[in-house]
Amino acid sequence: MLTFEQKLAILDSYPELERRNVSLGRVNYHFEQSRHEKKTVAFHLHPNGNGFVYGGLLRGYETDDKGMVNIRDYGESELRSLLEASIASLSMFIPEAPAPGKRKKKTAPAAESLWTNHEGHTLSLKPEDDLWYLYAGLQLEMAFETLEEAEEYLAEEGFARTQG
Repeated sequence: MLTFEQKLAILDSYPELERRNVSLGRVNYHFEQSRHEKKTVAFHLHPNGNGFVYGGLLRGYETDDKGMVNIRDYGESELRSLLEASIASLSMFIPEAPAPGKRKKKTAPAAESLWTNHEGHTLSLKPEDDLWYLYAGLQLEMAFETLEEAEEYLAEEGFARTQG
């Protein structure tokens, strides 16, 4: 378990997060560039070691009814992974579903594809629930409404399809 000071140091290392001291010695961190109403990434970090990170747009994390993940027992790598996924999820915009009768046609097969860049980093692109999700390992990186948007983003970032 990280100490309060260690958690603060990790969060302070993310320049995109703004630290805000709140009552009872607790600290919040906000992500002002969020493309969602939600801007609080870290909530009520407390000197007793307790605290929460927003994971409401992520899969694979146990969240409370507000979408917060308790980080009391997180180590550094776990905390950094969660923070990066949280920031990434708040950075992307997933438009509301189109009105019935005006849905876009699916134009691609429902199969996972792997993408690699010149540095050897590999991402997987998977269709799920009418969206395309981009993963780095098990961590969600981005979500896209169409395969075309996903492929355009990957090409801009220097990735090429390697499989599927």
